[in-house]
Amino acid sequence: MTELNMFEFSGIGGLIILVLDVWALLAIAGSNATMGRKVLWALLVIFAPVLGFIIWFFFGPRAQK
Repeated sequence: MTELNMFEFSGIGGLIILVLDVWALLAIAGSNATMGRKVLWALLVIFAPVLGFIIWFFFGPRAQK
């Protein structure tokens, strides 16, 4: 029987969070928000990766289409 190693799962979870945060940072950088707002949103996503991403996903600036 295969055991689920906790470190492997957290590694995959960490990679997923990293990808989502990079996506959020690129969307923030490509948005038409002011530079100050972009910096604040980016700092939120960088210093609180999971919570920052969730807040950005619902309320943050999006990249221009």
